[in-house]
Amino acid sequence: MSGDATNHPHVQPFHHADTGTWSYVVHDPGSRAALVIDPVLDFDAKSGRTATTFAQALVEHVVAQDLDVQWLLETHAHADHLSAADWLKSTHFPQARIGIGEGIRAVQATFGPLFDLPGFAADGAQFDRLFADGERFALGGLEVQVIAVPGHTSDSNAYLVGDALFPGDSMFLPDSGTARCDFPGGDATTLYRSIQRLFALPGDTRVFVCHDYGKPVDDGHGREPRCETTIDAQRRDNIHVRDGIDEAAFVEMRTRRDAALAIPALLLPAIQVNIRAGALPPPDARGVRHVRIPLDRF
Repeated sequence: MSGDATNHPHVQPFHHADTGTWSYVVHDPGSRAALVIDPVLDFDAKSGRTATTFAQALVEHVVAQDLDVQWLLETHAHADHLSAADWLKSTHFPQARIGIGEGIRAVQATFGPLFDLPGFAADGAQFDRLFADGERFALGGLEVQVIAVPGHTSDSNAYLVGDALFPGDSMFLPDSGTARCDFPGGDATTLYRSIQRLFALPGDTRVFVCHDYGKPVDDGHGREPRCETTIDAQRRDNIHVRDGIDEAAFVEMRTRRDAALAIPALLLPAIQVNIRAGALPPPDARGVRHVRIPLDRF
């Protein structure tokens, strides 16, 4: 597919080092129509301070390239960073629509009561668009296809923009494997089957992952964080789910690994913001915003 210039978007990656997240500005070279995938709001858990330094770098790229941002897309309601989608829309891109998979309703139904959020409805209305599996829409002269990839979470989507795939947390770079499946709504069998759908795409499909942390360099085999691979490379080399690893073996491995993983450091603040499309909690009478930390629930 990558040989067809009309199907080859420009992808500009941005790495948020504190959370290992890759955010992307993707645009159609022929029309300047653009979308942003998984933008990050800076958050310091120790002080409770937010900042927009990272998100501002995305804005500066958009302005420098004179792009028309039409969509702010979330691959899922992240548990490891706060979304900057609401800030980007309210301050810079009011014409853009915030989109996520329709499975967000299930995530909201699980976590909304946990945080006892005032006035919160688990109906997805906080987002501008809830995507169903298989939906397609135009980005200038490019086509964007929504591919539901539940397993890590019930709302997980991959977005295929021309020849570029953004799989969210369903799979990482080949030497890092796949995402955990022990969150509410997660399921290892479902994730394996979701990834097989992605493996059916053409082998030269470019794959841009949502997270990478690099590898330690002290043993001589390390590397800096990277974001891009291909479907062929995933099928050949992914340490968890490459060709030849069957469903039962994957489920056994994933279940065993997940049982030993710690809870993400930002899960509690991140989820309650991200199920609201990145909107921060409303301020109290003094103008102070609060996140809620339920005790003894995890």
